[in-house]
Amino acid sequence: MTQAARFGANAAGPARQVLGMGDAMDGGDALVTAMLRSRRDPEAFAEVVRALSSPLHAYLVRRAPSDADDLLGEVWVRAFGARASFDPSRGTPRTWSFGVARHVLLAHWRARDAHGTGDAIPEQSSDPWPEVDDRLAAAAVAPALRVALAALPAVERELVLLVAWEGLSPTEASEVVGVPAATARTRLFRARARLRESLDPIGSRAPGDPVPEVAS
Repeated sequence: MTQAARFGANAAGPARQVLGMGDAMDGGDALVTAMLRSRRDPEAFAEVVRALSSPLHAYLVRRAPSDADDLLGEVWVRAFGARASFDPSRGTPRTWSFGVARHVLLAHWRARDAHGTGDAIPEQSSDPWPEVDDRLAAAAVAPALRVALAALPAVERELVLLVAWEGLSPTEASEVVGVPAATARTRLFRARARLRESLDPIGSRAPGDPVPEVAS
């Protein structure tokens, strides 16, 4: 078994095993060091896997629950193969790994949608909102919030979910989605304003009541 396959196999498996591999922190300078060292010492990559498997698995479960374990393995196989492309001047190991996970998800959704059709890959395959909406319903998220999220443009919704669900900062979310940080902040501000407006119908608040806050 190759080292890449071994990292993927170790990361996949039952969720209870994956969730015990690390926490949601990116490890700061220690993980940057591990990523850079892994270029010449592949075993150092195991430190990255231990630290980031838990948040990455949570990210995948929320978007593709039935395939999350297999997808996590694929994320680490691809990340291991691409580890030399990590540039600490452009982001952290955490955001870089989330970016890899996002690309794996896009490929997964597109392959699923194109399976057996021979047709061109539909653009909407990169925004499978119904699956995410099912996860929100299962989590008993208020229907009004789900409707409001569904009305957002796909990129704005993804930014909101990365910040609210995954605990990323706006700058980190921008690195994952691949848009400039200033653009991400503008889109998040606009998305939050739309959500507040949708969740606060005219006449529902008494004068002087604060506008409900949306997770940031």
